[in-house]
Amino acid sequence: MTETLTTAVTGISAQNQDWLRLKGAAAALQALQAKDGSVPDAANHLEAAGHVETIVGAVKALAPAFPHDAAYLEAACTDFQAWAAGGFAVPDFLSSLLAFQPQAQRHDGLQHLVVFPMYTQNGSSNRLVEAVLVEVIWPEFIAGLEAGEYSNKLFVPIRFVDFTPGYDTNSAVLFPETVAVSETPTFTWGAIFADREAARFRRVLKAAAEITSLELPEGAAELLVDQDLTEATFVMWDLIHDRTHMRGDLPFDPFMIKQRMPYFLYSLEELRCDLTAFRESVRIEKDDDADPEARRHAKLVQYAIIFDRIFRFAITGSRVRNYDGLGGQLLFAWLHQQHVLHWTDTRLTIDWDEVADAVIALGASIDELYWRSIDRPKTAHWLAAYQLVSATVTPNPASVWAKGPDALPLAGTPRGLTDQVLDDEFPLSMFYEALEKKMRPVIESTAGITGRSAL
Repeated sequence: MTETLTTAVTGISAQNQDWLRLKGAAAALQALQAKDGSVPDAANHLEAAGHVETIVGAVKALAPAFPHDAAYLEAACTDFQAWAAGGFAVPDFLSSLLAFQPQAQRHDGLQHLVVFPMYTQNGSSNRLVEAVLVEVIWPEFIAGLEAGEYSNKLFVPIRFVDFTPGYDTNSAVLFPETVAVSETPTFTWGAIFADREAARFRRVLKAAAEITSLELPEGAAELLVDQDLTEATFVMWDLIHDRTHMRGDLPFDPFMIKQRMPYFLYSLEELRCDLTAFRESVRIEKDDDADPEARRHAKLVQYAIIFDRIFRFAITGSRVRNYDGLGGQLLFAWLHQQHVLHWTDTRLTIDWDEVADAVIALGASIDELYWRSIDRPKTAHWLAAYQLVSATVTPNPASVWAKGPDALPLAGTPRGLTDQVLDDEFPLSMFYEALEKKMRPVIESTAGITGRSAL
């Protein structure tokens, strides 16, 4: 099978001269900005004003290629000019953020030019001026799923065309909450770079399968050679995952926004959403009345969730409160202890006929935890969550939490309990320690990867 890439319906290329002018001016402006996005040194204001003038001129030159974003691009120019006129204080791009509504026009291949002062998750934590050229990924079968049982009006799957340095990282999301604004608006969209997710998955899975001598099922092997197929698979996974955060028997605030909680609770929430996507994909795959493309991709979603979590999530990033890492460790250990995943004779094998039931059972145990949490005080929920994880993944021998409730400061504030959680509360197993050493160069090589660069 040969690799393919979807051709954009509208828009421009990464070699467009106006885009390159904008990109260059944004990068130059970043060098003058402070962490909060301001340009604090008055001696740099004249230079900054020149870069803003270039950005505004480039946006206006590019605007005819994006008639669907006319209001946003006009507002962006106004916000840039106001920022410069105000002496480059902390930027406020609320007006242009409110005008940008990509979720209202989800058409396959439709491009957007996006430029804001913003931080990039898993990239730069500074609110610098970043610009990205993106195009929407919206296959017909995804439109059908979203119009039916999997409605998610905020979800916008995209792929990179080009980007400024903040996205030459591991960041795979474009979220409105990252933009510098004077007040927090109601967020109406969230964009995920499915091409980056797909490309790094393919690279990591290929290496991991070779290292562990894992024989891939036919569908998983297809993902290794077809970027478009993998992108669509990740879009389906993300569609169901994203909507799950606000659905189910939840402990009031599933996102735990602005709450300081033990990181293993974030592990369970992200894993819950992925295991829900897995369960629903099993259901779609078995539905004879479902769209054939949806059924085909539903099987691939199951492979993607398992392999991305056990091979990439588990060993990516630092060991400091790595909640996605713990989620991957938990899934691997659960499958091993359910005797459907085997590491025998230095070879990894998986009993695929039994995997779905085992994965769904883990999801059911997390759902049960959430359902019971509604009747529990916060501390009791935390303890029950720890018990669920530690029953499968071995805690650090130095852990106070592992000693049980009698060893914890239960009479104090919840913060005291959180402080007792070690940065690496659940260290890597011997298997993962060895795998991580062999996989480290591969995982590091995926920083900044896109669907195009992976070809």
